[in-house]
Amino acid sequence: MPGLVQKCGYLKAGKAGGYMRYIATRERVEKLAGNGPATSKQKELIRSLLRDFPDTRELHEHTDYLSAPTAANASAFLSMALDMNAHEVQTRDGYMRYIATRPRAERQGEHGLFGSADSVSLTAALRELDEHRGNVWTFIYSLRREDAERLGYDNAAAWRGLLRSRQVEMAEAMKIPPDKLRWYAAFHDEDTHPHIHLMVWSADPKRGYLTKEGVSRLRSVMTNEVFRDELRQLYREKDQSYRDVARAAGEALRDLLAELRDTVCDDPEIGEQLQTLAFSLASVSGKKQYGYLPRRMKEQVDRIVDALGELSPVAECYEAWNVCKDALDGYYRETPRERLPLSRQKEFRAIRNLVVREADLLRQGELTFEDEDMPEEPLKEPQFLPELDLRTYRRAKGSLSDPQASREEKAKAVTALEALAGQGAAEAALLLGKAWRDGLCAPPWEKEAEKWFRRASDLGSDQAQYLLGVLLLEQGRIGEGLEMLLASANRGNAYAMYRLGKETLSGKVLPKDVPWAIPILADAAERGYMCAQYLLGKLCLQGEDVPLDPDTAAYWLEAAAAQGHRYARILLDRQDERTAPSVVLAATRLLYHLSRVFRDAIPAEAAGHGLRMDRKRLRELAEQKGHRAAMNYARAEQEGGGPTMTTPW
Repeated sequence: MPGLVQKCGYLKAGKAGGYMRYIATRERVEKLAGNGPATSKQKELIRSLLRDFPDTRELHEHTDYLSAPTAANASAFLSMALDMNAHEVQTRDGYMRYIATRPRAERQGEHGLFGSADSVSLTAALRELDEHRGNVWTFIYSLRREDAERLGYDNAAAWRGLLRSRQVEMAEAMKIPPDKLRWYAAFHDEDTHPHIHLMVWSADPKRGYLTKEGVSRLRSVMTNEVFRDELRQLYREKDQSYRDVARAAGEALRDLLAELRDTVCDDPEIGEQLQTLAFSLASVSGKKQYGYLPRRMKEQVDRIVDALGELSPVAECYEAWNVCKDALDGYYRETPRERLPLSRQKEFRAIRNLVVREADLLRQGELTFEDEDMPEEPLKEPQFLPELDLRTYRRAKGSLSDPQASREEKAKAVTALEALAGQGAAEAALLLGKAWRDGLCAPPWEKEAEKWFRRASDLGSDQAQYLLGVLLLEQGRIGEGLEMLLASANRGNAYAMYRLGKETLSGKVLPKDVPWAIPILADAAERGYMCAQYLLGKLCLQGEDVPLDPDTAAYWLEAAAAQGHRYARILLDRQDERTAPSVVLAATRLLYHLSRVFRDAIPAEAAGHGLRMDRKRLRELAEQKGHRAAMNYARAEQEGGGPTMTTPW
């Protein structure tokens, strides 16, 4: 059970004055004492309260009553339940006749009302409220007596300080402009459950509303502040910290994700369902997205997602993810979170559109490339730098690639590389371009990355030309990007050759031209680039864009598989099976996509430093949150050089 209970409600215009008067001058219910059993009258009233106000089951006092149904616990529960629903129960004679009163609210003079101002006039506050023509939201925050005393929230001054310090967050959660936020509260010093009543509204009646997300946000803000010191202590104590439980689960999840990425999905049921969905999509016009599909097709997609969720590696990942979420959410939620099937979990909705996309690719027989997350061409060390400058380059490179390095260390590395680039070191300029692109020294900044890639290109780096070409293509600057790729390919860069061949085969950026693409792909394959080897092997195996040639297919697929291309191994191992290789590839790609969705859904507190994101995701996060992260550099070696090529466009 969380330490802080929050209850929300609202009052319509013109009906809030009585509630304000009540919380400001409220008299406390005189509770029964003793360990005797609850009276029949109490039990009857409790049944009525639970029926009329089901959320009172979440109160600490209800838990106490269930564990020991004494007259004292029944009285405490009735008192708190009535207080939490005061704006409604005041009109219910059956409840109010039960209440025996005596003074208890902590007052400041004639009343206990406080607000953002140093002093509060109840008369003026009531007048302001009576003139307000919009809704008024009510909140109650309650603590157990022992928690309130230990944390220092057993008095009105502490609560007033808390509310004053969190006015901005309150306004944001309720969509109220900060200068229009109005609030008043009163502290009720109950024996077992000291609590505050809070009334909030907007001076502009047309502004302000409260969503479920806003309610959760307010609970989180209040909980973090009330339990701030204890949470800090919890963070330090691994065995007692819920965050450390989540980190442990996050570590396990990262290991499982590595396994999931390398898992081949040849489950015949999933393959059949994908083919069935692909056939069904032929009857759908317009967007092939989950939200636009008819209900029966959505159900097909959900069944595929849930079938994926039942695969052993996926089920293990989902269990580890749920452990993370349970640990991190547990301190803020009043009830345990529901564990849903994979298809219904909101953090994994993206996989549904990925299922639709893969099924549609299967339907169209569209060529796919399976080159996501392939290693990038490794950086070459400067060849003509003095030994001292070479050591400087190596130190700077190490600092930029180290996620534990401080901001100052990274700044020094950038300064050192800029000096080396100024001396003509193309590799230093290239490293700076990658650092700015990938967010290794600051949030990703493509303009700065482009500047340094151009500098390295001008200094003679074919690798910089390739990376600049890719960057420009991703920005939609097609002509410039293709020009840089062609320049790099003409200098023998196999990565640039492959990218040009891929773009010419896909027909998305350039008109499809198979006769031009095949020779350039062959050149890249002969230079040892495994993505080109895989693509040539796949084309020869399928026999669609090029003549069917099983022997040549096997040659290139073996070459790619020898370098670790797992999709090449899939095609080699399943050439003679009944299930079409394209179906196995589609299902396996879904597992890869799912591993990325899992990765992005790991709560930040559980992610730790071991998690790495691709640079496209880094840029998205940088734009949204100023996110900073580092990426691992590829560890392979490649050499090039070759004939000059002309373009078909």
